[in-house]
Amino acid sequence: MIRSVILGTGSYLPDRAVTNDELATFVDTSDEWIVQRTGIRQRHIAADGQFTSDLATRAAQRALESAGVDASEIDLIVLGTSTPDNTFPATAVEVQNRLGIVKGVAFDVQAVCSGFVFALGTADSMLKAGLAKKALVIGAETFSRILDWKDRTTCVLFGDGAGAVVLGVEEGAGTTDDRGVLSVHLRSDGRHKEKLFVDGGVSSTQTAGHLRMQGQEVFKFAVGAVTDVIQSAFEATGFTGESIDWFIPHQANRRIIDGSAKKLGIAPDKVVVTVDQHGNTSAASIPLALDLAVRDGRVKRGDIVLLEAMGGGFTWGAIVVRW
Repeated sequence: MIRSVILGTGSYLPDRAVTNDELATFVDTSDEWIVQRTGIRQRHIAADGQFTSDLATRAAQRALESAGVDASEIDLIVLGTSTPDNTFPATAVEVQNRLGIVKGVAFDVQAVCSGFVFALGTADSMLKAGLAKKALVIGAETFSRILDWKDRTTCVLFGDGAGAVVLGVEEGAGTTDDRGVLSVHLRSDGRHKEKLFVDGGVSSTQTAGHLRMQGQEVFKFAVGAVTDVIQSAFEATGFTGESIDWFIPHQANRRIIDGSAKKLGIAPDKVVVTVDQHGNTSAASIPLALDLAVRDGRVKRGDIVLLEAMGGGFTWGAIVVRW
C-alpha cells in the first residue's frame, strides 16, 4: 500500500508580535480578560506589503530544507488559506513561481481554520492515487487583513503566520505500523454559516469584509465536533487517547483545546499548545505547532500524531500520522 509520509516541516511568523497589553491601548480589553478566556498572550501581525504568499514561501523553503528536498522535485502544492493575495490566481501558484517550480499542479483549499487538515487530506489522496510524487502542503494566513480592530470579541483572537510540510511516498503494509498518513476524516455542515463568517466577498459585496463570530455558539459546537471526528479516527485506526503520542489541535482557544483533550482521555503532557504565542492563525496554526514540536524534539520517528481542526462553515477534521 502507498502511504504519504511527512519528510520535513517548516514555519514562519512575521516579525511584529503584538501583546495583549498593546491591544489594550486601542481597544477596550485587557491582558487578564484575554488570557482568562482564550489563553492568548500575543499574536504576530504581517507588515505592510507583506502578503500571505510571502509567509507561505518562507515556511515552504524551511520545510524543503528540513526534508532535504530540492524545490524542483515538488510536483504538487496544496495551500490552505482564507486570506489569499488575490481573488485569483491561487496563492499556491505564486508560491510555486517563487520557488522556481515549473511542473506539476498548485492550487488553494479554502476551509478556514480546517484548511491545513483539508489540504493535507487532499494531497494524501493525490499522492496515493499516483497523481504526484512529492508535495508541499501549506497553511498560510494574514487574518489581520479581515479583522475589525474595533471589535474586541474578535480582533484579540487572530494572528498571521504560515506552516508547511513536505510529503513523499513510501510503500507500506497497509497496517497502522506503517509510517505516514494512516487515516483522514473530514466533515462540513453549512447550516452554521452565520456563527462564523466574513461579511464580504467578490460576488456579494465586492469587498473583503470583516470576520464576524458568535463566540459562545462556536465554542459549544467545537468541543462536540472535535470529539466526534477524533472518535472516528480512533475507530478507524484502533488508537485511543491513551495510546497516541501527541495531540496537535488547531490553536484557537486554550479552553477548547483542554476540554477536547480531557473528553478524549488525552493527557495534558501529550498536547502541543502554541496558542499563547501566536493566537489563532487559522489554517497556519497546526503546521506552526507541528514544526515547533518536531524541531524541539518532542515528535520523534515512530510517534503517533493526531492532528485536528475546526473552522468556519462549519468545517472540521482529524488526521492520524505515524511520524
